[in-house]
Amino acid sequence: MPDRQNTKILIVDDEASVRGVLKRALEEEGYSCTLSADVESALRILESIPVDLVLSDIMMPGRSGVDLLKEIRGKWPEIVTIMLTAVVNTKIAIQAMKLGAYDYVMKPFDLDEVRLSVERALEKRHLIQANREYREFLELKVEEQTVELRETFLGSLKALAEALEAKDAYTNGHTRRVTEIVVAMAKEKGLPKEEIARIRLAGQVHDIGKIGVTEEVLRKPGKLTDEEFDRIKEHVTLSEKILKSIIKDEGILAMVKYHHERYDGRGYPDGISGEDIPLGARLLAVADAYDAMTSNRPYRPAMTPEKARGQLLAGRGSQFDPEAVDILIEAEEKVSFCPISAAPAGEQPGKSG
Repeated sequence: MPDRQNTKILIVDDEASVRGVLKRALEEEGYSCTLSADVESALRILESIPVDLVLSDIMMPGRSGVDLLKEIRGKWPEIVTIMLTAVVNTKIAIQAMKLGAYDYVMKPFDLDEVRLSVERALEKRHLIQANREYREFLELKVEEQTVELRETFLGSLKALAEALEAKDAYTNGHTRRVTEIVVAMAKEKGLPKEEIARIRLAGQVHDIGKIGVTEEVLRKPGKLTDEEFDRIKEHVTLSEKILKSIIKDEGILAMVKYHHERYDGRGYPDGISGEDIPLGARLLAVADAYDAMTSNRPYRPAMTPEKARGQLLAGRGSQFDPEAVDILIEAEEKVSFCPISAAPAGEQPGKSG
């Protein structure tokens, strides 16, 4: 039930005697009442203080109670309105109810009838508010649970990807290192914290689609066949497909999907080029290549950072975004990117990730 002491009623009528009678009757019931003689002053009151219910005459000099009702419906839809009307204005009162008034009371009115109408109108308002708050509460809970499920699922995918990497000494830690490098690059470029967070997430999941590529292909020593390489290339679109159900940010999905595109348009999956490739994907491509070059591979030992930088410079403007290459070199001078150590003795070398 509504708390009467905290319930504010605005009484609008051009007759001072009517306003006074209604105010005394309703304040005896515990309500707090404010008075107004016309629509314009009533609107000023509504702009300045919270009101729960408006009790308004229909026929007044100047603008009518119906005009006031329309203003209330548009600006303060949770305020309930009761119209006061003479017998001759019954049709107008019915029209007012169609416009959203809760009830109308005939003049000369019975004060008990007024009290009862006010009480029922406020009860209805209370129920509507309670129902709205409950719906908002449920929506919030559903959203919280959805976010929690997404985070849990995403965490599981990250853990699975790391577990798959750990099986191969040549790719173990690749995702972690690429993420560290691309985040350092994003910071070096001075990107906002929100964008850095998005790039970090893209780095953490950029190779998740490799879950769908067989280990025989992923860990194959030696050169891949064209068919096997085509299967490897599918991992970017598979990554996007896996992540789409849990990541709604199209920008992050694009970073993951396009991190193997080349600046000259000869990459995959779509062959886009230049700045059509999202910035995060361009940064990720350079970070990914740098880590691959400074990691041991079955067909070559890890390059030194100096040699890897030389390879990046050689591909600057063709394979890689020139600015992204420059950013990595600048960042590498400030933050040491530790290349992976040689594979432990006795380990069977595997194929590059």
